[in-house]
Amino acid sequence: DPSPRLYDARLLIRPAVIQVRHPSLNTCPVPVRNMLLVAGGGPDAPGMGVPSQQESLSKWGLSFERHWKLTPRRKATSNTTATMGSAWSPLARRVFRALWIAALASNVGTLMQSVAAAWLMTSLTPSPLPVALLTTAGSLPLFLVGLPAGALADLIDRRRLVLLTQLWMLAVAVVLGALALIGWMAPWSLLGLTFLLGLGSALSAPAWQAIIPQLVEKEELAAAVALNGAGFNLARAVGPAVGGLLVAGIGPGGVFLLNAASFLGVIAVIYRWQPEPHSHASTTPPESVRSAVAAGLRYARHSPQLRAAQVRTAAFVLPASALWALLPVVAQRELGLTAVGYGILLGSLGIGAVGGAAILPRLRERMSIDRLVIAMTLIFAGGTFGLAYLRNPWLLNPVLMAVGMAWLTITSSLNVSTQTTAPSWVQARAVGVYLLVFQGGFAGGSAVWGFVAGRYGLGTALLAAAAVMALGIATALRWHLVTGEELDLSPSQHWPEPEFALEPDPESGPVLITVEYRVDDEHHDAFCQAMEELQTIRRRDGAARWGLFRDPAAPDRYLETFVVTSWGEHLRQHERITVTDREVEERALALQRPATSPVVSHFIATGCSTSVAAGP
Repeated sequence: DPSPRLYDARLLIRPAVIQVRHPSLNTCPVPVRNMLLVAGGGPDAPGMGVPSQQESLSKWGLSFERHWKLTPRRKATSNTTATMGSAWSPLARRVFRALWIAALASNVGTLMQSVAAAWLMTSLTPSPLPVALLTTAGSLPLFLVGLPAGALADLIDRRRLVLLTQLWMLAVAVVLGALALIGWMAPWSLLGLTFLLGLGSALSAPAWQAIIPQLVEKEELAAAVALNGAGFNLARAVGPAVGGLLVAGIGPGGVFLLNAASFLGVIAVIYRWQPEPHSHASTTPPESVRSAVAAGLRYARHSPQLRAAQVRTAAFVLPASALWALLPVVAQRELGLTAVGYGILLGSLGIGAVGGAAILPRLRERMSIDRLVIAMTLIFAGGTFGLAYLRNPWLLNPVLMAVGMAWLTITSSLNVSTQTTAPSWVQARAVGVYLLVFQGGFAGGSAVWGFVAGRYGLGTALLAAAAVMALGIATALRWHLVTGEELDLSPSQHWPEPEFALEPDPESGPVLITVEYRVDDEHHDAFCQAMEELQTIRRRDGAARWGLFRDPAAPDRYLETFVVTSWGEHLRQHERITVTDREVEERALALQRPATSPVVSHFIATGCSTSVAAGP
């Protein structure tokens, strides 16, 4: 728990620290006293004997900079420049490049499979209902297992989970192909196997997303996510057209088998990839999937950054779904296009998405992620407005290119905001919540705008969607998107292990933790403000209830209390506290009276009828 320290409310003194960086060493803070440098002047102050120290340090590849910083002397190379800001720099990473290419092939296969399944269903039954249910069968698994899949990806080896789900989908695709080729396919068997394919995809998605930060550097994550989005949009532009040609040539069964083969590349790359071992292995009792899901939902609820990402995702996706849902209707009924013409419209969206991935790093250099999403939302709303009125395909195609760029930029930014503001222990669950909000908003929005189009007309639905999207920008006034570039989400591990005469059982609980502070009245407001921030952290990391109380008999005595469901969950709180969280703690501790330290106590429910956790 919060380790006792002595803080002076008037002056908080910390040892001066400088950063020593070397290409072959990890960054490490070193106290100034260990560097044989005398405080009171910069490294180039007269009379300090700096030249000899510089010569000594130069042997190690280090150079001095003002303001007590040591940095490695590195030659400026094109590779360094590319790493810092290029949209394509993640592709210089061997594993990411191989996985991106394999995923592109797999996505093309999946979209070919969708075309073949729809075509086969129309030949199996004259009813339109089973054809419509194919989309439901593919997307329903995400709603059923999206959150448990995120929890599972945080509890077990993500590499193994992705590998198993890819093998699962390969096997289902082989069964689909075999049944179609021998003529044993029926409408409900096609729906059931499509559901099983969607189940594999839903179980794989959170782990897949959470693997990306392990393949690239932190500053390359935004570009990596954008490249993934561009790859999918490129597959969406190519896959349906290729699928249609292959269905005509080799039939649906052959296309199903080609889809099965498309999983082999991903399986090979994931199998050969050996991730670095986790630097902070957990020593606490393992979580159950149920408690892990609850912890993920609790984290998403009490994390301001993740809550903002969820709200902004819903505010964008709900109206944006109108364009995707109604574009086929516009192409066929309003523009009179064939399947080829519709494919060209989709290709324009894909080209725009690829262009968006190329310019995204430059855009992020010029504006914050919040402003970038606002600007691109306005472009997307304008494209939706244009779709309601433009009836010339040659004018509509460049509009859809702009829409594709905006779509890629917005979805990548929302994804990056989600991944970079969640620590590794809950990252896949955060992605699971994001995917649930995204897919739920997309499916619900499509149904709503389809109803509006059928009742009031196609143009009315698109105009209403554009207006709702523009109005949704107002959510940015309260919920600001951020990235985790300024956050240190590594485990702080500064809470000492509690020592007891009797070791509690991990399942015992509830557990009441109290922390007693001594704060002078003059710091009351500042202390309460700091504790409000600390409350969010306590609840986010496991506290079911939290309170702050003041002793009227001793006004300088404050008691913080929070309740955790079990002792094992409290031990996990020890591992979840981050370096950034520690800074919040220290702001509160710094306001204590001089020569005082917090007093931490633990109470575990006895099981008696008068348990300490019993309510009124």
